[in-house]
Amino acid sequence: MQTDAAPAGDNTYDEDGEKLGAFLQDYTEEDEVGNPLRKYMKVLEQVANRESRRVDIELDDVAEHMGEEMAEKVRRNTLRYKEIIACAIDNVLPAPTAAAADRDVFDVLMEERTRAAAAAASDAVGGVDPNNKVPAELTRRYQVFVLPRVKDKSVPLRQVKAKHIGSLLTLKGIVTRVTEVKPQMKVATYTCEQDGTEVYQLVHGTTFMPQTNWNGMTLHLQTRGSKFEKFQEVKIQEEPDQVPQGHVPRAMTVHLYGDMTRQCAAGDTLTISGVFLPVPSSGFRQLKAGLITNTFLEAMSVEKHKKSSVDFTPTAEMQEELDELAEEPEVYSKLAQSIAPEIFGHDDVKKALLLLMVGGATRKMSDGMRIRGDVNICLMGDPGVAKSQLLKYIANTAPRAVYTTGKGSSGVGLTAAVVRDTVTGDLVLEGGALVLADMGICCIDEFDKMEE
Repeated sequence: MQTDAAPAGDNTYDEDGEKLGAFLQDYTEEDEVGNPLRKYMKVLEQVANRESRRVDIELDDVAEHMGEEMAEKVRRNTLRYKEIIACAIDNVLPAPTAAAADRDVFDVLMEERTRAAAAAASDAVGGVDPNNKVPAELTRRYQVFVLPRVKDKSVPLRQVKAKHIGSLLTLKGIVTRVTEVKPQMKVATYTCEQDGTEVYQLVHGTTFMPQTNWNGMTLHLQTRGSKFEKFQEVKIQEEPDQVPQGHVPRAMTVHLYGDMTRQCAAGDTLTISGVFLPVPSSGFRQLKAGLITNTFLEAMSVEKHKKSSVDFTPTAEMQEELDELAEEPEVYSKLAQSIAPEIFGHDDVKKALLLLMVGGATRKMSDGMRIRGDVNICLMGDPGVAKSQLLKYIANTAPRAVYTTGKGSSGVGLTAAVVRDTVTGDLVLEGGALVLADMGICCIDEFDKMEE
């Protein structure tokens, strides 16, 4: 029973592990004052003191300290080197300098496991069974994330090919569906029925076969002693400006783990960096699919774009410019002319679109009746008068906006669609354009061509 996922027996990987361990210890950068600071050892001290659970390894730092070749090796084989870095962290992790604020179940279990292992080592003639040692994955209180280089540009979803499998890449898209956060098992712990010995099983993937016996003895799964990790599945879709005319938008599934969960909602525009991996089928599904597999992106970093106007906080310099602009008498006309400046004329239309983006005041009457302040606009005109260009400009400018066409959606599809969840297999509702544009602007082009 394999308990350690670290690559062993390969001199190249062993040498790289030693180099990465030295990199974690020796890499320095200047702090705010200008004094040298060991960046990653500072992070590891926070991990040892349980102040942080995340270790971000930046490829720019690896390239600066170890050369471009090592950074490229990590980028092209990210998942393997992620485990190598975790093993290197286990070797160089400093002792905690502060006592833990509170002991949890894991501390009690580890004390008991250490005591049992010492007792077994003293009683056994040939030593402890090497296949039954506590796996490193169970003792780690941190997660390793590899961040891409600053110069790496995002790859359009349509250009993600088979050559990217296993490597680190950056994608940008709109979130269309977010599942609930659920625990995913990483290490399964079993208790022997005869002598109470603990047996461990590493879980790599979404499914595993539970162990029922060990050396002829019955095993029982110990849920409290196993290790679970927060898991969330997100589906992203390519942005409207990346979809060719007449094509259906491409989508990709993204898996989020640990602290990266609950960071986005449907309708958000994200830049996600992660490892592009295949999902091998199993059972009857594999007999039907053959050699074809689905793919997903195991996220390493998530960056949210287009924050809502409520979350927006102007800087001091920007606030000064806003105050100066508010004092000008022709501010209304200036703001309207700044909408799609490449389009000449249409002053009244641009002023109406400006009022749409600003929105009206929501009124609540004394009897409890609520009058919405939202503005709805329908643009009608001859072909070639820049109706679609104005719509796309509003969709790109507004903090939260979704652009769709009447050709590719129906009246029902604008609100919601019933799809099958890939994780649980249950039927769930997937939001349409109006749901994704909640508290924002929904731009619908060619409204008259929409199906009933």
